[in-house]
This record gives sequence, C-alpha cells and structure tokens, in this order.
Amino acid sequence: MKKYYFTSESVTEGHPDKLADLISDSILDECLKQDKNARVAVETFVSGNTVTIAGQITANANVAIEPLVREIIKQIGYDNAETDMDYRTCKIDVTITKQSSDIAMGVDTGGAGDQGIMFGYASDETENYMPYAINMAHKLSKRLAEVRKQGIIPYLRPDGKVQVTVEYEDDQPKRIETILISTQHRAEVSQEQLRKDVIKNIVDVIVPAEVRDENTKIYVNPTGRFVIGGPLGDTGLTGRKIIVDTYGGYARHGGGAFSGKDASKVDRSAAYMLRYIAKNIVANGYAKKCEIQVSYAIGMKEPLSIYINTFGTGKRTEEELVELVKKNFDLTPKGMIDYLGLRGPIYTRTTNYGHFGKDDLPWEKIIKI
Repeated sequence: MKKYYFTSESVTEGHPDKLADLISDSILDECLKQDKNARVAVETFVSGNTVTIAGQITANANVAIEPLVREIIKQIGYDNAETDMDYRTCKIDVTITKQSSDIAMGVDTGGAGDQGIMFGYASDETENYMPYAINMAHKLSKRLAEVRKQGIIPYLRPDGKVQVTVEYEDDQPKRIETILISTQHRAEVSQEQLRKDVIKNIVDVIVPAEVRDENTKIYVNPTGRFVIGGPLGDTGLTGRKIIVDTYGGYARHGGGAFSGKDASKVDRSAAYMLRYIAKNIVANGYAKKCEIQVSYAIGMKEPLSIYINTFGTGKRTEEELVELVKKNFDLTPKGMIDYLGLRGPIYTRTTNYGHFGKDDLPWEKIIKI
C-alpha cells in the first residue's frame, strides 16, 4: 500500500495578492464591457495604504480606474488604514501605456502573444474533477470570507489563509491529516474564542465527519495573534498566487499568471482550454487522471507541441489521446477564444478560490468526446 501526504493552500479575497489580482481582473472586465477585443495586461501592487497599477491597455474604452479600485477595496472590507488599508484614504497611482507594436504584430494575425508552456489537469478524486486538497482548501477559505461578511464571526478582518494536508493511500484521498487556518481579527478577541468560533462555523460546516478522525490536527492562528494584515502586513502583487489559482501544486504550472490578462494571452486562454480538455478526457472515462501540456511561439497560431500524461490510468494510449485532442479541438488562440467565449467580462468570477472547479465557468462544461 502506497501512503503519502499532500498539502495545498488557498487564500481569502482579502489576502494582499488576491486584492491585487481582483483589481487587475476588474479593470480587464471593465475594458471588455466596452470593447470585446480589448488588449489588456495590467498588474497591481499594493503596500501599506497605496495601490500602484501599471501595464498596457489597447482598447476602445474609457475606464475610470480610481473609483473602480476604491469600490473593489470597499467591497472586500478594507476600511482601516491602522490595521490593513482604507478604501477612502488610500493613494492610487496609475501608469498605463498601449500594447507594444512588436507584440501586436503577432497577435493581430491570430498568433500567440508570447512564447510559453501551459498545463491543464483533471482527476476523478472529487466531484468537480479537482485534486482533493486544493478543493477542500478553497471551500474553507471561501467559508472564512462568508462568515466575516455575513456577521457570523463579526470580529474577523479580510486577510486570511487556509492550508489542508490530505493522507493518500494508493493515490486515493483517505482522510484529512491537518487543517491550518490563519485569519486576521480585531485586537479585542481572545485566541480561545477565535479557535472555538472558527472550528464551529467553518471547519464543522465544511469538512465532512468521515474524513476527520481523532488524529486530525486543527490549527487556528498558530502565532496566537493576527491583527495587522492586508497590504499593511504584507505587500500584494498580481500573479503571485498561481498555485492557488490552479491545482494546489498537485499538477504542474507553466509559469504564466492569469489575472489582468485578456484571452489573447495564451498564458490564460490555453490554460483554460487545457483544463477543459483534461476534464473531459477524465469525465468521458478515458483516464482517471490527465495532465496536458502545450507550447507556443510568439506570432504562431498552432501549438509547437502537445503532451499528455494519464499516470498509468488511461484506457487509451497517450499517443491516441493526443490524436483525439488534435481531431476534436482547435488550439489556436482564436479557436480557443471563440470556443470558450473568452471575450466577455467574465474574469472577476475567476479571481478568488481557484480558476478551475467552478461549474458556472465555460471551461468546466462536460461534453461527449
């Protein structure tokens, strides 16, 4: 019997890196509302009570960036510059240029906007074909935000992290070994009260009893205090949570971030398309696990390579599956954008709690291959 432990992490929408991701994706969506062919590559940096936005936008759009950013920060819940950030008083710096003509030359003809490698993955170990650890971590971190916003645990602040360790036997998840939750809170609450409320209103609500036992360890704020958080406690930057965004480290990542980029960037569109293909290979019964890699060259339409690994679980050879993919799916940038409908303002729906595993996103649809 093969036994091992695997750990994945998720973060709340108030984590500084996710605040930066959401600002970038919100600017992208606002551009796409006005111009579906907008070219956007925007990055956000947050530190203390300052937000810095930089990048390239080429679009027939007029986006009022500063009020949009303040509204996002308000919605997340940052209203105190002494503990994290204040949407009313924070400084916002914006430096936006247009897309380089050298890059546009390749994209205008339907080619990839850059060279790079992208991965997609799916597994049958959960109902949404995601690895178990990241799936559970996302559910817990999303619940952590919900209990704060709904006033169930009223003394919580927006910043938070979750980590879940899963015990596997013969490559199947059997039980949860460890749950770690770190959450920002107001200064007056005790560690004992915080732990009690978090276990009752988050862990007990989300984690099924059958995957916990007397040996499951639960840690809440291991340092004992987490009052200073958000951009005041740590800087945040777009694209710094790519493992949280994808498969929690259980599958490989090509390296390119997603948030703030329109779909002409294959970092984003190809990763979505490959998740779609991998999920449907598993859902159609061709394999229990599937990982796909493609590579692109700037300005070229077709991928340079396609690689599939089913980790010994395939009912077809991997060479046959590659041919199946080539026959059924258009992997050119335009083909992927059109097939998945990636020109719409859908990207703020992806920012938090993973870009994959959400039923309402087009690359999560199951079809018959």
